[in-house]
Amino acid sequence: MKYTYKHTLHACYTGLITQAVINNLAPLLFTVFQSEFGLSFEQVGRLILFNFGTQIAADIFAVKYVDIIGFRRSAVAAHLLCAVGLIALSILPNVLPSPYVGLMLAVMIYAVGGGLLEVLVSPIVDSLPGEEKESAMSLLHSFYCWGQVGVVLVTTLMIQLIGRQLWAVLPVLWAIIPLYNLLRFLKVPLMPPVPQETRVPLKNLFKSRFFVLALIIMMCAGASELTMSQWSSLFAERGLHVSKVLGDLLGPCLFAVFMGIGRTIYGVWGSKINLSNALLGCGVLCVACYVVTVLAPYPLLSLLACALCGFSVSLMWPGTFSLTAQKHPTGGTAMFGMLAVFGDLGASAGPWVAGLISDLSQKSAVVIAVGQRNGLDLAQLGLKCGLLVATAFPLVLFVSVLFFKRDKISV
Repeated sequence: MKYTYKHTLHACYTGLITQAVINNLAPLLFTVFQSEFGLSFEQVGRLILFNFGTQIAADIFAVKYVDIIGFRRSAVAAHLLCAVGLIALSILPNVLPSPYVGLMLAVMIYAVGGGLLEVLVSPIVDSLPGEEKESAMSLLHSFYCWGQVGVVLVTTLMIQLIGRQLWAVLPVLWAIIPLYNLLRFLKVPLMPPVPQETRVPLKNLFKSRFFVLALIIMMCAGASELTMSQWSSLFAERGLHVSKVLGDLLGPCLFAVFMGIGRTIYGVWGSKINLSNALLGCGVLCVACYVVTVLAPYPLLSLLACALCGFSVSLMWPGTFSLTAQKHPTGGTAMFGMLAVFGDLGASAGPWVAGLISDLSQKSAVVIAVGQRNGLDLAQLGLKCGLLVATAFPLVLFVSVLFFKRDKISV
């Protein structure tokens, strides 16, 4: 069989599906971890922090060494680490003296693979022959969303069929995807990286006002997206008191569907859409979705706002990638790597901050009084406080994009 660049593109699509698996499987099991291992909100939030914190370290490594190691070897190693980490997630918590240490080790292993994938896939697609790079980038990132939909649907269904006590089967089954894609990356054709002599040095990128602003936008994009997607399952079950199945389907699953729709729309009609204006609209809608999710008087309305939040964040991550690539077309892997570093900074800090605020607010006399007055238990009210604080992330993104447009920042 003769492999073409079309097969390379499809392998990149599957690479982002793999990333969706490692980022979204554990949060769907948070309530299982809490009941089986006795974890607090801050501890499960720390798993998210550790996941993306490790991805940041992998991103930084990739910025310096991927062009030396090569795209192919790096991609194969990334998929192998994802598979090993997923398998470890099902084994280590049950064999180590501390289940939480087992969870952390497993997360660390697959997070290294996820971090490498994050840096690799976008520049590989950007390097492929073809026009309308912005649309191609958005379409690529839509596969992360469809992967997230699949993870939520299949995982929720499997938990219902086999029971929570057999949750350890699920990570092993999901490990099949990175193992399969590892074999594909051994064979598909790859374009060479941007030559060293034509690549913009990182120190020059950091002298660009636009690039610094893009890093801030990227950090807020990661925080806005991941805070809602990572906490929505637990928020639905503990904060809104709906069943896990209904909460997962109307919360993180619909969130991913709307996010995928937004990215697919831009992937198809991106050339007709002003990306900066679209990002401004996304920021406003995201703030509104967070507020309604927390303050809506009806659980169904909260879940629908949570789902619509997926549409609001859909262009933030790939849109920032595309804007930066337009300004710095020879930025190379290092440029995409630094954007990924700041995206992961937001993706790790945002959910962790929400978890921390959730725990701290439950000790506040004011919050306790509000809960007693409105008939809300502390866990429910704490989760609402955590998500409400997270509205700061899309607000900063909106202001940053507005600053870019009004000042007409150039390279």
